[in-house]
Amino acid sequence: MLIQLSKPSVSSKEIKSVEKVILSGYLGMGPKTKEFENDLSNFFGRTVVCTSSGTSALHIALQAIHSLDKEKNEVLVPSLTYAASYQAISGAGLKPISCDINPKTLNICFKEIQKKFNKKTLAIMPVHYSGDPAGIEKINSFAKRNKIRVVEDAAHAFGSVYKNKVVGSFGDISCFSFDGIKNITCGEGGAIVSNDNAVLSKASDIRTLGIIGDSARRTAKKRSWSFDIEEQGYRYHMSDINAAIGVVQLKRFSSFRTKRMLLAKNYDEIFKNSTHISTFKRNYDEITPHIYAVKLLVPNSREKLQNYLLAQGIQTGYHYFPNHLLTFFQKKGEVLPVVESIFPDLLTLPSHVGVSKKDVKLIFKAINAFYC
Repeated sequence: MLIQLSKPSVSSKEIKSVEKVILSGYLGMGPKTKEFENDLSNFFGRTVVCTSSGTSALHIALQAIHSLDKEKNEVLVPSLTYAASYQAISGAGLKPISCDINPKTLNICFKEIQKKFNKKTLAIMPVHYSGDPAGIEKINSFAKRNKIRVVEDAAHAFGSVYKNKVVGSFGDISCFSFDGIKNITCGEGGAIVSNDNAVLSKASDIRTLGIIGDSARRTAKKRSWSFDIEEQGYRYHMSDINAAIGVVQLKRFSSFRTKRMLLAKNYDEIFKNSTHISTFKRNYDEITPHIYAVKLLVPNSREKLQNYLLAQGIQTGYHYFPNHLLTFFQKKGEVLPVVESIFPDLLTLPSHVGVSKKDVKLIFKAINAFYC
């Protein structure tokens, strides 16, 4: 039986919730989306705008802040992130400025922020790798001093806590993903969380093709027939079908969080004396990890190890291929030494609520067998 790298936990409750929406005859963005937004607002203590994906959440947030400060067009972002972070930046007509990473956390390196910040910098996009918001307080302080924005890519970090505050409940703007394998899922979906009403108002309109006030009408089961548009918009809203899944997933999240934290602790414990694997030191009493990444201590062994583990019924991956090395985002001569040295030896182990302690032991034994 395959131990999957990632998979959702969906129960009969989500199925019933979706069925109820389908039988209601109202499948688009409507009252269920509003209910999910309200539930999330209670969770974060802030206003929430739900979107069709985490990528669209980032795209909308960036467009909204750019419309308020059109003189700046650069966004500082770590190269070690999913392509969605970069595509959201370029999609908003902005320029991603690739930054190296902190080798201990795999998050954006603060010295890189200081080095690459200039008068064109609109925002910093910290990516909370594996759900870890390490360094966010320092970044927020730097941004505030220099009057720039922070748009957190918190796709990995739903439910993570920083100094007794849940990620998304503080700072400037946080964007979350609810795709099929995240800490909670809507099948597909995302959210923008902030207390900046100007940004949220723009975001709410942008997600419904830029039609002013259309979101409020849609969630009340109404349509806009006579309307105005003041800026570029997209069909980026969430549907009630997706929201129906999210409403239930949020209620189950406490259980998900406990299981994800315990899984990471089990991995930490079993690999603590390994001569083949190095773990990243994270506080899993606060971090709700989306993935569990390790560093291989035997160079150039990843591909063979992955193939061996797959033959043993263990699926693995790696997060992520550095964006500054992708053709579309490459700059001639650009070198980011830390990410380029770490990436080839990163490996992601199975990370979801269905991975048991027995599975962890099997994974450990299989890795040892490969290297021995």
